[in-house]
Amino acid sequence: MVPLRLELVAEPRPVWPVSAEAFAFLNHLRFMSMSCRSKPRADLFEACALLHVTRTASQEAHAEALMRCLNQALGKPARVHAPGTLEMSFDETWLVQLAQEMSHQDEASIAFLLKSRVLPEHRRLVRFLVGRISEYFSLT
Repeated sequence: MVPLRLELVAEPRPVWPVSAEAFAFLNHLRFMSMSCRSKPRADLFEACALLHVTRTASQEAHAEALMRCLNQALGKPARVHAPGTLEMSFDETWLVQLAQEMSHQDEASIAFLLKSRVLPEHRRLVRFLVGRISEYFSLT
């Protein structure tokens, strides 16, 4: 008789269900993260100051500022997957949730999400950047 052999196969992590608009928001940030890899990291305060000076700053400019400064705001390297990847890292899930709560104008949830991950001196600026980027997406 042949012994029964069981193999354990690693299951992919479940994907947090998000709307098409939320996934588009995330993929936009993922593309921007890829383009920022070869650029030097920027200081969050300086990046936001430049965006405030140029009133016509685009969605791409805000996304670039966020992705270039996200590590500084979190106090550690953010994990961002390649565009189109269905799996979402904890950092990506957090960004999507923050953007969705901003579109719902849920101040309590926004404050909780920012306090749970972002260094105190960077919360206002991260809120500004994510808010401006999420305006271009229907994250309901």
